[in-house]
Amino acid sequence: MRTDDPEILQLCTDLAQALKTQGVMMATAESCTGGLIAACCTGLSGSSDWFERGFVTYSNAAKTEQLGVPAALIEAHGAVSEPVARAMALGAVAHSRAQVSVAVTGVAGPTGGSADKPVGLVWFGWAVGEQAWTECRRFDGDRDAVRAATVRHGLQGLLQRLATA
Repeated sequence: MRTDDPEILQLCTDLAQALKTQGVMMATAESCTGGLIAACCTGLSGSSDWFERGFVTYSNAAKTEQLGVPAALIEAHGAVSEPVARAMALGAVAHSRAQVSVAVTGVAGPTGGSADKPVGLVWFGWAVGEQAWTECRRFDGDRDAVRAATVRHGLQGLLQRLATA
């Protein structure tokens, strides 16, 4: 996936403006994207004004250690689940100096999918303060396409929630 995709650059620019206008910082909590959302955001000059930090929590242990996601929650629902996405988003805010976050956990493929959690399934979490939202999406394509779609949707989702906060 290219971090200089025009659509993603525009989303980052719009998000930067919204965050600066509201005077808040953002954090990311990423699993299946491996830091791509953070990379796209910090690709903009001046991003230190609105981007606080990114957590790449690819393993279950990292989700627990860095974000405070209870191991029992992961064990009960799996890493790719609504409760874990919510906990990741809230954990990113709680374990940073940011006020808002986006979190993603999914199956980018081409391996790792199952009947219940097929390749392309991604759970999103967004937090603004102590309020959190989640959403599940299924994206088509290869690993790069799934990850690029995840970055786009994650950024769009945070921008939408900031607009209504």
